[in-house]
Amino acid sequence: MRVDIYIQEYAVVEYRIVTTTNIDQNKVHFAKEANGYYPYLLAIFCGLLLISNIGAVKLIEFGPIITDGGAFLFPLVYVVGDVLSEVYGFKATRRAIFTAFSLSILASITFLLIQYSPAANQWENQSSFEAILGFVPQIVLASISGFLSGQLLNSYVLVKIKQKTKEKKLWLRLIGSTVVGEFADTFVFCFIAFYGILTGFDFLKYVLIGYIYKTLLEVVLLPITYPVIKFIKTKEISYRL
Repeated sequence: MRVDIYIQEYAVVEYRIVTTTNIDQNKVHFAKEANGYYPYLLAIFCGLLLISNIGAVKLIEFGPIITDGGAFLFPLVYVVGDVLSEVYGFKATRRAIFTAFSLSILASITFLLIQYSPAANQWENQSSFEAILGFVPQIVLASISGFLSGQLLNSYVLVKIKQKTKEKKLWLRLIGSTVVGEFADTFVFCFIAFYGILTGFDFLKYVLIGYIYKTLLEVVLLPITYPVIKFIKTKEISYRL
């Protein structure tokens, strides 16, 4: 009988936690990453980074605008990073960042091994493979340096602002962290990867266009980021504890 009562009471508490929308706006909430949606967000986060790194090899020019192929998906890495930081906090997001960083290093080492492995006699695409997926130390260093500095700053700033604003002013946390994180990421990556290849005004234009584009895209995506964050907060039981 005592066990039955405990189970019924726990079920009522759990139901209230999951369905209520009255989060205390004057407290700082974070969910535990051990279960729930964290593993799925982590997989998306890592996948977007790896795809963007490959795409970044190619410079793209739309009239006067010069950017790289990573511009299509890389801003979404910051969107997912914002979701992780807002819902799970800095430590959990830092774990995701270092996981993605490790996978990026693993991908680079794998491509390096493939590049220098003897090609089959009938395979005539070695030069094409090296041009696209070949190990380029400068690009790899630029990518991991920009990613680490930008993402860590993005998460740190978002969580620090949240400690001040609690559950209020989500827009301020998302935009404020993006402005800081994207600038660090874009500048570090561009400086290491393309300084000397792009010089003077072309380099400055490349940095500014990349930074402004990525930042504005995240602002445009706020109507999507907001409901995603709200949905995950609602579904994560530990967020309300």
